[in-house]
Amino acid sequence: MDPNKRSQSFFSKYCKEKLISPDPKNEADFIHFLKNYLMNNKIDVLLPVGYNSTITISNNRSELLPYVKIPIAEKKAIDIASDKRKTLQLAKNLQVLIPKEYNSIEKIGRYPVVLKGIYESGQIKYINSKEEAEKIDLATNVIQEYIPGEGYGFYALFNRGNVRAFCMHQRIREYPITGGSSTCAKSVYCDELKRIGLKILKELHWHGVAMVEFKKKTCNGNYVLMEINPKFWGSLDLSIASKVNFPKLLVEMSIEGDVEPINQYDIDIKYQWPFPDEILHLCANPYSILEIISDFFDKRAYCNIIIRDPLPTLIQMIDTFFILSSRILNRKIKFPHGKPTKNYDC
Repeated sequence: MDPNKRSQSFFSKYCKEKLISPDPKNEADFIHFLKNYLMNNKIDVLLPVGYNSTITISNNRSELLPYVKIPIAEKKAIDIASDKRKTLQLAKNLQVLIPKEYNSIEKIGRYPVVLKGIYESGQIKYINSKEEAEKIDLATNVIQEYIPGEGYGFYALFNRGNVRAFCMHQRIREYPITGGSSTCAKSVYCDELKRIGLKILKELHWHGVAMVEFKKKTCNGNYVLMEINPKFWGSLDLSIASKVNFPKLLVEMSIEGDVEPINQYDIDIKYQWPFPDEILHLCANPYSILEIISDFFDKRAYCNIIIRDPLPTLIQMIDTFFILSSRILNRKIKFPHGKPTKNYDC
């Protein structure tokens, strides 16, 4: 189900039915459409995947629960996880490291800083001067200190506050190259990362899946919380390749009531997302070409090009052409979010 009739999943040979839904941002129409479908079809479990669909279903779950199981966290927990200000306040209460937040332009002590939308769909932008900062709308954005470092993630499945499976990853390459989504990532294990991730999600009495995102500071190796993703994450393929099939476990848990805890997974597994992610990274950083080629032929590296199901990849390739063309024309291929003009130590 997707509001976009060109959704890649619709072209998969494993797709049994295609539903063109209203945009989940239009809550009334989306819920009416979904409720009507559930009333007339026997569906066991509903798994929201996108951010907007997760929030809309969370806000209107009482209308849908008579017809289907919805394995997501309580509304209060999702509201905290989806709001960066509430997330950082939670972390502060738990004594988890967070970026310094500036509530006014005058309080910014040094640049660059990072501008983020309060919610997931908000844009990221690097601000390098007071003149740039004065153009910011603080009602819909947060300003945080810039944290140089590598991206790490803690993925987990919870059943009413109890962890049932987890996995961790390190970003190898990303786009934009100044910080963004993984274009190549690797499964890792770190006791400290696990400890902090579990601490946050247990405090929220989490239910379902979530990803807790961190930056590992270059200067001292400390993990700094960036955000909580209250849904399935973009690098889900890596989790599955590492032998933790979160979607399958979530469905089984919803139907059976619980699953056996999984405490191990394969580490040092790499996963690449060639279209458009690795292509965009390569265009922004041509020096990465040898590394990308090496990973492509690494026996412990996987990618989402599936020969036996080629049409979604073909759609990705077509989309990549248009995305790349647009960014080249707008001169936003290398630094679409701007470029931090300098770095600084702790």
